[in-house]
Amino acid sequence: MMEKIFSHSGGQKLAFSDFYEKYGVLLVFILEMVLFSFLSDKFLSTMNILNVLRQIAMTGILAIGMTFVCITAGIDLSVGAIIAMTTVLTSAVVDGTGSTGLGILAGVGCGLAIGLLNGVGVAYGKMPPFVMTLGTTSIASGIAYLYSNGMPIMLQGDFLKLGNGMIGKVPYVVIYFVVLLIFGYMILRNTVFGRHVYAIGSNKEATRLSGISVTRTLVAVYTISGVLAGVAGIIYCSQLGIGTPIAGKGYELTAIAAVFVGGASVSGGSGTMWGTFLGAAIIGTLNNIMNLTGVNPYLQTLLSGVIIILAVLVRKNR
Repeated sequence: MMEKIFSHSGGQKLAFSDFYEKYGVLLVFILEMVLFSFLSDKFLSTMNILNVLRQIAMTGILAIGMTFVCITAGIDLSVGAIIAMTTVLTSAVVDGTGSTGLGILAGVGCGLAIGLLNGVGVAYGKMPPFVMTLGTTSIASGIAYLYSNGMPIMLQGDFLKLGNGMIGKVPYVVIYFVVLLIFGYMILRNTVFGRHVYAIGSNKEATRLSGISVTRTLVAVYTISGVLAGVAGIIYCSQLGIGTPIAGKGYELTAIAAVFVGGASVSGGSGTMWGTFLGAAIIGTLNNIMNLTGVNPYLQTLLSGVIIILAVLVRKNR
């Protein structure tokens, strides 16, 4: 009799754990939406929802790349600095040549270069991801300041349409985010590369012994993160019409928060694009309701840090 009681109790605990694993983040998001709709009658308006999507699009793009990195039990602190370097060099190219295409190539190239450097350092140099990406943060930021001499580069013309254009009422940046999110989802879920990414995060040594190239996969993962940071930098300078070495400051924190809030484990091996989207949406709607209700905007950075800590604690103790 006693065994049945304990067995039943354990089954309930397991069922709850499985439910939390699958739907916990979604439940938090739904509860947040319901609560915030009572705090402001503007919250669920079409205009505000599109505004929230536009606000989370750039950090969401960063978070897509960060998801790949975090699944391998890594971290990329350099994405904010890549945005800064990208805005400066992209703005300089567009301003100097008048070519939007060359500006895009310059921005993507910046992200690819730093991402590749991160990947080579982590995979072949055996550098801890925290240390390697912290170093490239200084490199990218230094390049941005040296090239611009600390001064902003102003932009005008067709390039600004990339970040400010709309199809109907839907901003281009939201479309970019959704397309990249779907693409990232398909890579993780439906490709051999995606399976290798999860395998490395679960057990790097066992993955290596099974014949999978851990080094090449890690280089690819950090390169993806760098390229997407470059894309985010292009969007940034196109939206604001400026390239500046202070761009992207703190964006890496929001991207990391989105991934962990979305259900990724700090020890690697887990995480999904759907979860990352929900994590970005949870943080974005939180910031949005703070703006609508007149809360001090500087609290947003503080709350992002608190959210990361709580998310990691919940995942660790689950």
